[in-house]
Amino acid sequence: MPASVLWAVDLFGRVYTLSTAGQYWELCKDVQLEFKRVSATTQCCWGIACDNQVYVYVCASDVPIRHREEAYENQRWNPMGGFCEKLLPSDRWSWSDVSGLQHRPLDGVALPSPHWEWESDWYVDENFGGEPTEKGGWTYAIDFPATYTRDQKWNSCVRRRRWIRYRRYKSRDTWAKIPSKDDPKHLPDPFSDLSVGGWEVTDEPVGRLSVWAVSLQGKVWYREDVSHPNPEGSSWSLVDTPGEVAQISCGPHDLLWATLWEGQALVREGVSRSNPKGSSWSTVEPPTSENGIMHVSAGVSVVWAVTKDRKVWFRRGVNSHNPCGTSWIEMVGEMLMVNVGLNDQVWGIGGEDRAMYFRQGVTQSELSGKTWKAIIASRECDRSHSGSSCSLLSAGCFFGDEVRSSGESCAPSDTDAASDAERPGPDPTVPAESLDSARHPRGSSASGPGGTTEQAGEVTAGPESRPGPPSTPAELPWTNIDLKEPRKAPNHSAAGFPEPASLSSAGLLPLGLEEPYGADDHPLWAWLSGGGCAVEAHAVLKWFTLQSGLSPSVQTLSLSITPAQTAAWRKQIFQQLTERTKRELENFRHYEQAVEQSVWVKTGTLQWWCDWKPHKWVDVRVALEQFTGHDGARDSILFIYYVVHEEKKYIHVFLNEVTVLVPVLSEAKHCFALYTPERTRQRWPVRLAAATEQDMNDWLALLNLACCESRRVHGRPSPQAIWSITCKGDIFVSEPSPDLEAPEHPLSCDQMFWRQMGGHLRVVEANGRGVVWGIGYDRTAWVYTGGYGGGCFQGLASSTSNIYTQSDVKSMYIYENQRWNPVTGYTSRGLPTDRYMWSDASGLHECTKAGTKPPSLQWAWVSDWSVDFSVPGGTDQDGWQYASDFPASYHGYKTMKDFVRRRCWARKCKLVTSGPWLEVAPVALGDVSIIPESLGTHGNGHSIALWAISDKGDVLCRLGVSQLNPAGSSWLHVGTDQPFTSVSIGACYQVWAIARDGSAFYRGSVSPSQPAGDCWYHIPSPPKQKLKQVSVGQTSVYALDENGKWPPGEAWGSLSPLLGNLWYRQGVTPSYPQGSSWEHVSNNVRHVSVGPLDQVWVIASKVQGSHSLSRGTVCHRTGVQPHEPKGQGWDYGIGVSGTGPEEAVPAWGSAVSLCGLRPHRQCPQVQPPGGIGGLLGNRGPSPFTPASLGDAAISFQGGWDHISIRANATRAPRSASQETAAEQSGEQTLPGGPAKVAAAPQETLDPVCC
Repeated sequence: MPASVLWAVDLFGRVYTLSTAGQYWELCKDVQLEFKRVSATTQCCWGIACDNQVYVYVCASDVPIRHREEAYENQRWNPMGGFCEKLLPSDRWSWSDVSGLQHRPLDGVALPSPHWEWESDWYVDENFGGEPTEKGGWTYAIDFPATYTRDQKWNSCVRRRRWIRYRRYKSRDTWAKIPSKDDPKHLPDPFSDLSVGGWEVTDEPVGRLSVWAVSLQGKVWYREDVSHPNPEGSSWSLVDTPGEVAQISCGPHDLLWATLWEGQALVREGVSRSNPKGSSWSTVEPPTSENGIMHVSAGVSVVWAVTKDRKVWFRRGVNSHNPCGTSWIEMVGEMLMVNVGLNDQVWGIGGEDRAMYFRQGVTQSELSGKTWKAIIASRECDRSHSGSSCSLLSAGCFFGDEVRSSGESCAPSDTDAASDAERPGPDPTVPAESLDSARHPRGSSASGPGGTTEQAGEVTAGPESRPGPPSTPAELPWTNIDLKEPRKAPNHSAAGFPEPASLSSAGLLPLGLEEPYGADDHPLWAWLSGGGCAVEAHAVLKWFTLQSGLSPSVQTLSLSITPAQTAAWRKQIFQQLTERTKRELENFRHYEQAVEQSVWVKTGTLQWWCDWKPHKWVDVRVALEQFTGHDGARDSILFIYYVVHEEKKYIHVFLNEVTVLVPVLSEAKHCFALYTPERTRQRWPVRLAAATEQDMNDWLALLNLACCESRRVHGRPSPQAIWSITCKGDIFVSEPSPDLEAPEHPLSCDQMFWRQMGGHLRVVEANGRGVVWGIGYDRTAWVYTGGYGGGCFQGLASSTSNIYTQSDVKSMYIYENQRWNPVTGYTSRGLPTDRYMWSDASGLHECTKAGTKPPSLQWAWVSDWSVDFSVPGGTDQDGWQYASDFPASYHGYKTMKDFVRRRCWARKCKLVTSGPWLEVAPVALGDVSIIPESLGTHGNGHSIALWAISDKGDVLCRLGVSQLNPAGSSWLHVGTDQPFTSVSIGACYQVWAIARDGSAFYRGSVSPSQPAGDCWYHIPSPPKQKLKQVSVGQTSVYALDENGKWPPGEAWGSLSPLLGNLWYRQGVTPSYPQGSSWEHVSNNVRHVSVGPLDQVWVIASKVQGSHSLSRGTVCHRTGVQPHEPKGQGWDYGIGVSGTGPEEAVPAWGSAVSLCGLRPHRQCPQVQPPGGIGGLLGNRGPSPFTPASLGDAAISFQGGWDHISIRANATRAPRSASQETAAEQSGEQTLPGGPAKVAAAPQETLDPVCC
């Protein structure tokens, strides 16, 4: 989880931020303004300054905020002069918007506010539908408006072209005043309160914000069109209210509460994606009639309130369907205000001391939390001067009381600081003259600010539970033990809490520094906002201690030790230990080995999926026998004992033959599969299931460790390793053999051994220098730390360092289907031959909201079901897509011929695991590419080139990436005219990218000295095809198109790639890197990766085996050589598939249905395998037939989804004859490129289905 910040305003109007990863309040960079209120999100913060004007603070980012302005130039053909600007009176404006209804001359388009700047001048867009137009960018039509084409025809009477100009938001990391272009007569009154939320309103696009404000006259205003590309919004609109509003609060979703001056609360109903302002108000009475509601704060599914007597209340039963809730519950403590942030975490400001408190124990199951805990983090300015003060106090230990008395306060020691906030008052023998003795009777304790204990165990500090006066630094640390405190003037401690007598100090300011607070005073807070602060339930915060780690004197001492000294010290100790071990073992070398061979056995009970009919789960006994030979090598055998017709039998698997152990995605079983080369070819693994998740993890870890020991594979992967991702998100690596790319007799892919790494990713990209990046399902970027293991792999199977917590979020999708009825319209009652009314995308599997579960038991729901408006083809305002029948081409508008409709529902689930990955914040990514480097380029001294595509389509270049700093330092934005989806950088710095419209682009002049290049060159796509992914090697360029076919049974939105055609770019040379044309290679491809040796690996579907078709198979292109860069055939490796248990099919329909489950349902016909299936199907011993799978044959969820071969530059050495043949053929390579493979005998290509 990346660090987020908590925003707060003190009594002097200064704005501070506190990071979840830090322990100091940092003053806002722009300190010229004084503020009253702030309301924050993760990307920005809105505030009301003392001049009652609204300001917005947009946090800086490597990705700029850009907005594209468009204007269209329209012309009509004239018989006298051809096309000209003289139009007919009924025509549109000569310069207009896309609709032609608004006049839009180029000189009339101005910047909306002084906070924007132009990036460049106006220029013509020469791209039309992914294809380049003729010079000038004109598109032609018969008349206005009509369908435009890029080619001029004989009847083209009108034409138009689009002019583009980008503007960039420049006021970042500073408070920008919100401009107002409204009518002066209707301008809002000065504002008194403000709230920002709604960025996660049901089905709301990411980046959309709802900004609500309250004026001094009690009116409510809404800011229109606030989003990430437009952080200022456009205008204020008045929202009618039944009374005068005093304060307002907007939650991240659709909750909006407000308080009236009379003490009631207003709740906004009808807030939705299509109507973010809501429709009506409902009134909620205060908890008590004597004291009305003074303050309210809304979260995702909670509402907290503070009444006029400063009591804190929690609203029960609040959710999107019932925003008013059911009843009030009184909580412990007295507060001036409370604020609900992300994950429904709660903060508050104390009623008397104005200290800040955090509500601990808030979880999804216990939204009210358990206790208040004070935040006693000091300010950044305090830390800057604490070093000198602390050194004076430490010096006082040796030089007398004069030095010690120069300090002003003492901070808790590292052992006591963490518990001070929950420590009761000192012994009751302290005199009544103490400052707090009159306020708190001795023996009483408080569990919250100004309150008493409400439940057992809730005893924490608050402003009412402060002890007697603390000791001063001049006192010895033992003067308060068994002695009474002398009378003296009270000296307030930081945050109003006791300070144990200690020689360590924090928060000390030198004399002469102008601060509104004394050195011993904590900041007095006036307002806070946690809307941009994400605190996980398991997170460990540093907010509750004044010092972390060592005392200041020890910290000062530790800072004097440099990393170089530490490294030398560790090296010396390691050498001494090594020498000692040699000396102690030298005297025992002549003894014979006591035990020459040892055997270790692990037994247990599992379930096994039968290899024969009837296919079902069978209870079996398993035994893992591991033995050690004379040479110390270990080998293992797994025995599976089962009973057939009362006869005991067994099968065994040699673990040195196992190629991969794969967890199987199942909602009902804890399953995993074992593959050997033979079972890989058959697509028929050994499937086992454990009773509990822990048992499965234990067996997986044990078997993985045994397999690695048998193959002597240990430690972190090598820099040349091949990385891959399964459809489940598991990460696997394989150490490449030089024989993989051997020109003669290459190693088959099914012989490769894959071992699992901890973590969970969707995309992985590796480099030959050990730099590995990954992208999760939630678009979060991760960088490899160099460890191994994590997750279920602990102990010997995992490294002891570089393992971190990792989380991922993905969405599950189901479809609601309806058919039109002449009487009632669209209803959920379909024809007998229709699909299920609640189904997956294919309609073959019934999927209801109640019956759909997370992908596996490791996932947990984190949201409710909501309509997904981002499905391909578009939707109407309610999310419906229309078609003439099931299945057909869907569109987002209704016509007279549309008799069916559907809409997609999505729900998020979350997985928390661990692995050798660190998050790269804060930009979310959709694709990443690292330059593939061969073995001979490691010492060039240049940083590693890394390009990426953000989730919004921005092209980025990462700076500062190296072996020592794989995460890099910052992003460099590369300007584009449209959003992009894929990018790839080749070994010679050739950068190719794919735009969202399917067009390809080449980036020119990219080099180590110019990492971002200079301009984009548009490359025509294959005829009538839209590209979706590109991969560049040393000299080869491969791309995948979108042919509109999802993998069998895949629901849209599962993030599994479309099956596409594989294309090779011909004519690519160093002098002409754009190439000349595209040539088709194969189909049924999901992903392609080209390595530094131009080797080609793909993830393919419909690869045939002896038992079934695979879903995602790792395939290797064979015969790639300089004179045959496309290769000659395919060799396939691991791919999880095959028939499996019906209960293992996920409810959202991610598995393949090979035959109808109900006679009257639509059943797809099994077609003969084509493309890659045709190329590889000849390796199976028997053809695929549905009858061989039974009447309920359903494949397991699994398969591979992503592969990165770009780190593998290993190749078998050539023979002398091959070198001679290469010289005679005039083989050449690019400068610095690796040697190519000599020519191999030509093979006849099998037919490929297009």
